[in-house]
Amino acid sequence: MSDLFDTVEPTETSAPRPLADRLRPERLSDVIGQKSVLGEDGPLGSLIAAGSLGSLILWGPPGVGKTTIARLLANASDRNFVQISAIFSGVAELRQVFDAAKLRLSNGKGTLLFVDEIHRFNKAQQDGFLPYMEDGTIILVGATTENPSFELNAALLSRAQVIVLERLSPTDLELMLQRAERELDRALPLDGPARDALIEMADGDGRALLNLVEQVMSWKINEPLGTQALSERLARRAAQYDKSGDAHYNLISALHKSVRGSDPDAALYWFARMLEGGEDPRYLARRITRMAVEDIGLADVHAQSVCLKAWNTYERLGTPEGELALAQAVTYLALSPKSNAGYAAYKAARASAKSTGSEPPPKHILNAPTKLMKEQGYGDGYAYDHDAEDGFSGQNYFPDGMKRPVFYQPVERGNERELKRRLDYFVKLRAKRNS
Repeated sequence: MSDLFDTVEPTETSAPRPLADRLRPERLSDVIGQKSVLGEDGPLGSLIAAGSLGSLILWGPPGVGKTTIARLLANASDRNFVQISAIFSGVAELRQVFDAAKLRLSNGKGTLLFVDEIHRFNKAQQDGFLPYMEDGTIILVGATTENPSFELNAALLSRAQVIVLERLSPTDLELMLQRAERELDRALPLDGPARDALIEMADGDGRALLNLVEQVMSWKINEPLGTQALSERLARRAAQYDKSGDAHYNLISALHKSVRGSDPDAALYWFARMLEGGEDPRYLARRITRMAVEDIGLADVHAQSVCLKAWNTYERLGTPEGELALAQAVTYLALSPKSNAGYAAYKAARASAKSTGSEPPPKHILNAPTKLMKEQGYGDGYAYDHDAEDGFSGQNYFPDGMKRPVFYQPVERGNERELKRRLDYFVKLRAKRNS
């Protein structure tokens, strides 16, 4: 009796196998690009050597070998390999898989269940794996392109080790090209620069590279193609980007930190990467305005105005001309003096307000519009600052009995250098008045 969902080897009458399938490694040591994970000292290499393979989550971009690694782990641990996709499988299919795995285990054979796109399962479906993982019915290997911390249940993550797989480097992809040429028994009909361009088009995705190789090898050409001819024949692969997924958050983080790090070139690069990926320029306008508030603040009082004007310009001009205004705002922010003193002061004030509850203001700064309120001491002793020497009374404005905190601590950069000078002046004058 054949096992449900087991893969079927192609027969002699089957259609030709895709190049990616023909080049699928037969040993873990043959996998390209994941040495840090699969080496003897890597997390998977050491687990296999110790014979202690447990459930795993393979997290990485498309085309880096998640399916291949799962299949080879099953072979290395002498388990039956079963593959399903969270996109197409429901509760009924999962129940059949678990029942078959139980029967297989009763006959002395374990099951490695590979679940592609596991983050697509909802909470209830993810919870359904737990009892079968715990009683040893299955070793679960889930594959995801999304951050497991956000997409997978805590209960599932606590029972599985997360393995991070990296996108393939140009060197890795060149090795894959050489393997493809050996398999096809002929060289790729491209000159050196065109070969590099093909690798660049794959954008770190091994599967995409092999698909491109198959296209190129199918052309009937008499001499190697150059970069221009290759570009005319092939469409560049779209960069991996999901406006609501992990790539979105990674790239906006890179943009924000490049601005904070005063690197206009890097900031413009990540800004452009997000636009190329299809990001809404209005989202970027909001985020760069936020950067001006959080990371520049009062060190450059013009930064927020620059961002708001750029945003308004985009709304009037649209794409692509309006995007130039946003790019100029990004450049301005990157080169502006930085200070988060205002942001830190605000957070500290909010925390203090929360901890002090409902403490009332001191009575001397309360208005007294009625006789009763005057009798209660409202406004009694208030010193009108404009009548004081230097226009500064130095009175206490915090609740009575509350130790005076210090929230705002300006830096010695940009406009805040002048604000710090003023603040220090008032601190000294307050001490003088109170003494």
